[in-house]
Amino acid sequence: MSGHDQLVHCLCELTRLLWKLLLPLVFLCVLLIAVLVLLVLAVRFWLQSNRNARRARDGRPTVAFFHPYCNAGGGGERVLWCAIRALQNRYADINFVVYTGDLGVTGQQILDGARRHFNIVLPRPVQFVFLRHRLLVEPGLFPHFTLLGQSVGSVFLGWEALTEFVPDLYIDSMGYAFTLPLFRYLGGCSVGSYVHYPTISTDMLSVVRERNPRFNNADYVSNSLFLSAFKVVYYCLFALLYGMAGSCSDLVMVNSSWTLDHILSLWRAPNRTSVVYPPCDVSAFLDIPLEDDGDKKRHSIISVAQFRPEKDHRLQIRAFKKVLDRGRAGEALKLVLIGGCRNQEDEDRVLMLRGLCQELGVSEKVEFKLNVSFEELKREMGEATIGLHTMWNEHFGIGVVECMAAGKVILAHKSGGPKLDIVVPFEGGQTGFLADDEDSYAEAIERILAMSSSSRLQLRRNARQSVARFSDQEFDACFLAAMEPLMGTLER
Repeated sequence: MSGHDQLVHCLCELTRLLWKLLLPLVFLCVLLIAVLVLLVLAVRFWLQSNRNARRARDGRPTVAFFHPYCNAGGGGERVLWCAIRALQNRYADINFVVYTGDLGVTGQQILDGARRHFNIVLPRPVQFVFLRHRLLVEPGLFPHFTLLGQSVGSVFLGWEALTEFVPDLYIDSMGYAFTLPLFRYLGGCSVGSYVHYPTISTDMLSVVRERNPRFNNADYVSNSLFLSAFKVVYYCLFALLYGMAGSCSDLVMVNSSWTLDHILSLWRAPNRTSVVYPPCDVSAFLDIPLEDDGDKKRHSIISVAQFRPEKDHRLQIRAFKKVLDRGRAGEALKLVLIGGCRNQEDEDRVLMLRGLCQELGVSEKVEFKLNVSFEELKREMGEATIGLHTMWNEHFGIGVVECMAAGKVILAHKSGGPKLDIVVPFEGGQTGFLADDEDSYAEAIERILAMSSSSRLQLRRNARQSVARFSDQEFDACFLAAMEPLMGTLER
């Protein structure tokens, strides 16, 4: 037998062997899929049995909000409590549950914190389900592939929440989109989401493609062509998964025009998506006097933002240093940084920022005020001249709106919500300033301080009048209108 014939013979034998193995492999795959389907159906049946038993016991449906950091004191938490308050006022025959990972406090202490930080009191109590494994969504647990790690962790945390309590309607109010298919397909719940900020966006992809170093794109990645290319592929695959998870939502609410554009491109659910601007406590700041500040001897710049890396407090301090170096030194100017710390990582960041102030020689002119009460926040607002915001592509900017309502001259980042929705002309008049780097921030601060007091007063009036569209009352009306189709599906 020639070599060619031997090769043909071997190929024929190999083909027969593969054909003999094919049927068992197909059978095994079908069997595994059948077992998986039966397991999913069994879990779904078990979870729905738990919900039916609870419904029989309570006699009314339940709406649950997934908000693992509900005691953090940030803008997202304000949305949570305003949303629950609006629903409680409208629907007296529905129970409300909050899934939280804040184990160090009681439910009453969380509600007291909402009253203290946001001046919000709920009409009636809510039930808290305390989750023991919030660590699974902490970014510090995943030094690499953080987005993927937190998303996988959120699925396990969502599973814990689902097994502890099965609601009739599930609302993700903190951006954990990968929990949506879990509650919809396993829990059999109607699901909705309020999106503050897309987990991934085309802007993030652009940063990596252009190899720009930022807080979420380390120098060693941006300096490497290979790592940058790998991260682009990783981001693209993650964006695909994120879009599939988000598309499971029966209702999508977003907080700004910027977020809307990104969510529509990723989730592709235009008929189920609407903009609901977050509630800003505009009325609470209207009693701060709007007076001519021409006789003010000392000007202060106030920043209201959680001490998270993306808020870019470093930019604020460096821009402030440039202003001082250009001649605004002495006792005439100070910077006040007000914000909440969610965890030890945020507290360490504050220590780092204090160190930066010492390094730049401005520590005596920069004040840090952490987790302040609402009364103290208003007092600081009343004394300030300029409201400062530096987050690139801020999804909305509640702190920006509050500064404008308080009659401060706002200086915000030239991107995201502040640029598209907030610091925009009102009845033809200017409402604030925008900047995007140390020099432009320093120049804007100098320009504001150099304005005549009457010009500043007119700008402050414009700003205050323009933010009425972001009031609690506007949020309640828009949020309830968006939620009505889902609330109507609940069996009373």
